[in-house]
Order: sequence, then C-alpha cells, then structure tokens
Amino acid sequence: MAAAVAKVPALISSAVAQARPKFAIFMKYAKVELAPPKLSEIPQIKAGIAKLLSSAKSGAWKQQTVKQATLNTLVGAEVIFWFYIGECIGKRHFVGYDV
Repeated sequence: MAAAVAKVPALISSAVAQARPKFAIFMKYAKVELAPPKLSEIPQIKAGIAKLLSSAKSGAWKQQTVKQATLNTLVGAEVIFWFYIGECIGKRHFVGYDV
C-alpha cells in the first residue's frame, strides 16, 4: 500500500504533463470559437440569415443530398436538446417549475 501511495505524485505529475499540451490546444480554439461575435461580423450574420431564408423560400433544401440532410437534422436536434437541457438546469426540475 505504501508503494502505491508513493507512486501517486509521479502519476499526477505525468498526467499534468500529458494534459498541458491538450489544454493549450483547447484554449486556443476556445478563445476563437466561444467568443461572442464582433461588431464587424454582424453584416455577415445578417447576410447568412437572409441567404438561409431565401433558400428556404425557394425550395433549395429539396436539392440536398441525404448526407447533408442528415447532418442538418442532427445539428438541429442538438440545438433543441441543448435548449431543453438549459431549461431543465434553469428551472432546477425536469418537469414544471417549483411554485
């Protein structure tokens, strides 16, 4: 037992050494991907929404491949599920609000 306890600091230091580069990569992408949009990006967002609405009105969604439609459906489902999980966390109950 004492030998196992003596190995713990070495295991922790090796785990930290291995996690450090992965954490640096995570932080590099987190700074870019999790940042709110800048004011200069607002026109691009408006153009993207307009393009999405015009393609929905014109029926361009009918020309998608099965793979594209499946991926779009999965992304939509993920957004809905995260919304519901946020609702459950916010109200602190699975069903209804605590009145």
